[in-house]
Parts: sequence; structure tokens; C-alpha cells
Amino acid sequence: MATAVIDGITTRFEVVGSGPPLLMFSPAGFDATLEKWTTQGVYAKTRLLDHLSKKYSCIIFDRRESGQSGGRVERITWSHYVAQGKGLLDHLKIKRVHLMGGCMGCCPVVAFAVAWPEAVASMLLYWPVGGAKYRINSHQRFAEHLAYVQEQGLEQVVALVSKEGKTFNADPRGGPWAATIKNDRAFAESYVGKNVDEYKLIVAGMARALFDRDTAPGAEPEDMFGLNVPTLIVPGRDASHATSAARYLEECLPRTEYWDVPVAGQTEDTVPPRLLQFLDAVR
Repeated sequence: MATAVIDGITTRFEVVGSGPPLLMFSPAGFDATLEKWTTQGVYAKTRLLDHLSKKYSCIIFDRRESGQSGGRVERITWSHYVAQGKGLLDHLKIKRVHLMGGCMGCCPVVAFAVAWPEAVASMLLYWPVGGAKYRINSHQRFAEHLAYVQEQGLEQVVALVSKEGKTFNADPRGGPWAATIKNDRAFAESYVGKNVDEYKLIVAGMARALFDRDTAPGAEPEDMFGLNVPTLIVPGRDASHATSAARYLEECLPRTEYWDVPVAGQTEDTVPPRLLQFLDAVR
């Protein structure tokens, strides 16, 4: 695996395959590691990376605060995740790219296209997160972390993460910097010294900034209305990936193909050919 330092934060990445570049924002919420493209649910079942990398240079990476990438305590918004992706492209000297997001990775993909439309050849949005249940559950996760900090303090957060080693997804008490605490002793030591009141404000603001609506977060509809970027949407259907969120993106993005296929029909035989057909048409 290679690494790049982007805005002072280390990003772990890998380039798989050859051909036109495809920057892939990983699924799995706050455990968005590059491995998720081959180990997580529908992505493992359909073997997307294996098929896409036969014709495209698939750039996969650990999102900041996930896996082996670094992190920094700050009020993270979608623009921070966009900056990581753009910085990785700059590191690789790539000016124009196809984008793919899985799950929560769809949010920074759309935000990226809004911020850098001239750099985006197309977007693949696979199982966009969103919906009322998703917003409620996301806020609850942050609330559980804040309650633990209030009761136990930051030292106990570090102790918990060091002992259990669980991600924010698996145990909300550890917070959104759990992976960085686990992997970086210097970060953990600095984390303990944060002002608790200031820290709580950062976390509360982060939750509100990231999960601010009962549909697909990431970009404002007024900004999406003006995007001239070919987009393929593949909907999910569960508490985190509401079909209504995928339909909302279809409504807001003017050059959209919506693949109206049920989850049961999303197999290795159907999904990779459909995605490659879309990509090949906009190369």
C-alpha cells in the first residue's frame, strides 16, 4: 500500500488495474477502508473491483479517520472528505476522473462534483445513504459518544478504544476518531489533552453538518441542479440506504440514469456489466 500526505493527514491508498482513472470513495460509514470494496456485503458479492479494474485504474483509499489513514480533531464536513479525494488526485497528477461512491461514499462524490465539476467525467452512485431512519440513527450514534465523553471523559474514550479496538460504527462510544486513536499513539496522547467543552461542540457540529436532512446528504439541491455530469444511480433498500434518497438524487441531478433494479437482482452477472456499460459510454 502507498501513502500520501494531504493537508497534513496521511492517506493510505492503492491503484488497482489500468486504464482511465476511477476514484472510489469507500462504503461502510465511518469504517470506510479500501478493503470494503472486496469484503463488504453487496460489493463483495458482485466483485465490483475485480471487474472494474480490468478496464479502469481504480484508485481506492482509506477515508480520513478510517483504517490506516490519519485524522485530525475538527468539525468535519463533506468538504473535508472532498479535499482528501482531490488531494489524492493532485498527488497522482490526475486532472480528470470518473468518480464512484458506495454507501456513505456517495455523499462526498456528489460534493466533489459540485466543487470541481471540470475534474469529473462521470459519477457512479451505488446505494446512496439517506432517509429519515438514517439521519436519526446517525445522530443517535454521535449522541451516544457525547454522553460517554460527558460521563467518562476523553481518557476513558482512549482506554475503551485501546482495549476493544472497535470502530465508531461498531461502538459509538469510541467516537469518530476511534480508528486514529487505535493506530496513532501520538494522536491518542494529543486527543486526551483536548478541552472537553470545545470537543463536544466540535462533535455536535460535525453531526449536524454531515446529517442535516431526511434524504441524501452531501450537496445542496440548488447546486446539483446545475451539474452537467453524467451519473448512474443504483439504489439500495434498507434503513441506511433508503430508495427515496436515491430517487431524490435522480430528481436533483439533470444527467442521470437511474437503474431501477431490486437489490435481489444486483448480482455479479448484472451489476459489473451495467456499470462498465455506463462508464464506457462517457469515456
